[in-house]
Amino acid sequence: MNKKYRFKNSPSILVFYCIFEIMDFSKTYTVEQAQKKLESYCAYQERCHKEVKAKLKDMRMIPVAIDNIIVHLIEHNFLNEERFAKAFVRGKFRIKKWGKNRLVRELKFREISKYSIDDALKEIDLDEYHSTLDELTQKRIAQVKEKNIYKKKKKVADYLLYRGWESHLVYEKLNTYL
Repeated sequence: MNKKYRFKNSPSILVFYCIFEIMDFSKTYTVEQAQKKLESYCAYQERCHKEVKAKLKDMRMIPVAIDNIIVHLIEHNFLNEERFAKAFVRGKFRIKKWGKNRLVRELKFREISKYSIDDALKEIDLDEYHSTLDELTQKRIAQVKEKNIYKKKKKVADYLLYRGWESHLVYEKLNTYL
């Protein structure tokens, strides 16, 4: 235990002191200040409603103010669910090489509507999708140093399934290459 927090025979004071230190009571925001801060927060990078709401709760804004600020951000086009979903899908597919299952799961976790998810998945070109799976499969097969062909297949399949690629496509590729 850190010497700074040593109190003799008083664990309740220690708990109170630690909680008080964790919670920063000094910073409060007016609605206008929070609105400006969230405008720059949303302008920096596409955000979903869930992220914005969490940020406002962290700023200790009341529910009425949260709703007003979110409405303002939507009206002034700082916050757009469809635009977020499309940018998210493009980025995660091209950079992290995620499959459609993983993309859908992550968007649902962020409480994006089914319409926006379906619309965003149309951003992926099917030829590019299949060539990416092909490339990932070949790369992973080369990386896995397993003598037993069935164990190697399982390891490669687990890797691809974790990344959200459809199982029928994964096993089709594995049967082609192994």
